[in-house]
Amino acid sequence: MPNRIITFLKLHKVSLILMVICLAFYYTFAYHLERTDFIKLIALFAAIFFLCFKLIQFEKWNFKFLLAVGILFRLTFLFAEPNLSQDFYRFIWDGELVRNGINPYLFLPDDLIQQKDLLVANAQVLYEGMGSLSARHFSNYPPLNQFTFALATLLGGKSILGSVIAMRCTIILADIGIVYFGRKLLKTLNRSPHLIFWYFLNPLIIIELTGNLHFEGVMLFFFVWALYLLSVNKWMFAAVICAFSISVKLVPLMFLPLFLMYLGLKKSVFFYLIVATTSILLLIPFFAPEFISNYSETVGLWFSNFEFNAGLYNLIKKIAVLDGAKPWELIKTYGKITPYLVIATTLFLTFFGKNEKLQNVITNMLWVLTLYYFLSATVHPWYIIFLVLLAIFTEYRYALLWSGVVILSYFAYSLSDYKENLWLLAIEYILLYGFLIYEIITVGGKKVLFRKKDGSNYASSN
Repeated sequence: MPNRIITFLKLHKVSLILMVICLAFYYTFAYHLERTDFIKLIALFAAIFFLCFKLIQFEKWNFKFLLAVGILFRLTFLFAEPNLSQDFYRFIWDGELVRNGINPYLFLPDDLIQQKDLLVANAQVLYEGMGSLSARHFSNYPPLNQFTFALATLLGGKSILGSVIAMRCTIILADIGIVYFGRKLLKTLNRSPHLIFWYFLNPLIIIELTGNLHFEGVMLFFFVWALYLLSVNKWMFAAVICAFSISVKLVPLMFLPLFLMYLGLKKSVFFYLIVATTSILLLIPFFAPEFISNYSETVGLWFSNFEFNAGLYNLIKKIAVLDGAKPWELIKTYGKITPYLVIATTLFLTFFGKNEKLQNVITNMLWVLTLYYFLSATVHPWYIIFLVLLAIFTEYRYALLWSGVVILSYFAYSLSDYKENLWLLAIEYILLYGFLIYEIITVGGKKVLFRKKDGSNYASSN
C-alpha cells in the first residue's frame, strides 16, 4: 500500500499541487472575500479557472481523481454563507412558509413580517437579508423548488447556517448526479465522457451553485437525466423527470417543442401530456385562485423591469436613448417583444432544425437558450450554467468562454449604487461574439473527433 501511494504521488505530483492551490483559492473565495472587492474577486476567479483547465488537461482520463477533486472543491464552501448573492435568504423564508403550511405564492414578505405570531424562524434576519426588492414580490420559485427549500429548513433545525448547509448538500448531490448521467449520455452520443468535467470543475458552476446556492444544478440534474432516458428510448419516464426539472426552474419549458420531430407526433402528444400532468400534480398543493395572477406578475418582472449584464439590450438602449427614448418605457416594450422572438426561433428550429437525432435536438436547445440570453435584459452569471452543460454535448465551446468572462459583470456589486461598467460588459460580449462567430465558421457542419484513451476516436457531427 505505501508503495502504491508513493507511486501515485509521483505520477500525479503536478496535479496534486494544482489541486492544493485551488483549494486554498476556493477557501479564500468562500471565507475571506467581500463582493465589493472586485479586483480580488476577479483575480481569484481567473486563477482558479486557469488551474482547473490545467487539471482537466492533465487528468482527463482519471475519472476518480477529477470526481474527488470536484467534490473537495465544493466541500470547501460547506460552512460559508453565500457572499455573492442574497437569494438564499428568500429560499429559507419560502421554505419556512411551506413547512408551516403557508403558501409563498399568496403572501408578500412585506405583509407577513408585520404579523406578531408569524411562524418563521429568524424572520427578521431573513426579511432584511432578502432585500426590499424580493420582499415586495410574491415568490417566483416553482413547486419542486419550494419543497426543496422546506426540506432544507426542516433539516436545518431553525438555523440559517443549518439550512444553508442542507441546501448546499442537495446541490452537491445534484452535481454528482449530473456527472453520472452526463457521462452516460456522452457515451450514448458517442462523445468522450471526460467532457463532463468541463461542467463539474468549472469555477462558475462551483461558485454559483455550491457557493451561492442557486438551484440551476438541481434543475439540470433532472434535465440531463431526462435527456439520457430519451437517448435510450425511455421517453415516458423521461417526461416525468423533465416535469421535475421544469418544477425546479421554468427554463426547460422553452425546449419542449424541439422534441416533436425527435419523438414523432404520436409519442410527442403523450410526452407532453405526461409532462403537463406531472407538473400539475406538483402544483396542486400550492394552487389557489390568486396563484396564476400573482405568479405571472412576478415572472413578468424579469422581462420588463430588471437590467443586469445585458448584451444586445444595452446597445439598443444606448441608441434609443440618444434618439430620445425613455429607458423605463423602452425596457417594458423590449420585454414584451423578446418572448415572441424566442418563441418564433424555437418553432423555426422545431420544424427546420433536423431534430430526428438527439444530438441535433441538444444543439438546437443551445441555440434557443443562447438567443434568449443574448436578447435578455437580465443575464445573471449563474444563468450561463445551463449553456455550459448543453455545450459539452455539442461541438461548440463558446459557452465555456462565457462562463469565464461573465465574472466581469460582478463589477456592479463593487459600487454602492450597483452601477454597471459598460466598458467591461463590452469586453465580455466582444470576446463572446467574436469566438461564437469563429466557431460557427470553423465548427459548423464539420466532423469533430475526440480521441479515446486507447487511441481510437469518438466521432460526432453537427
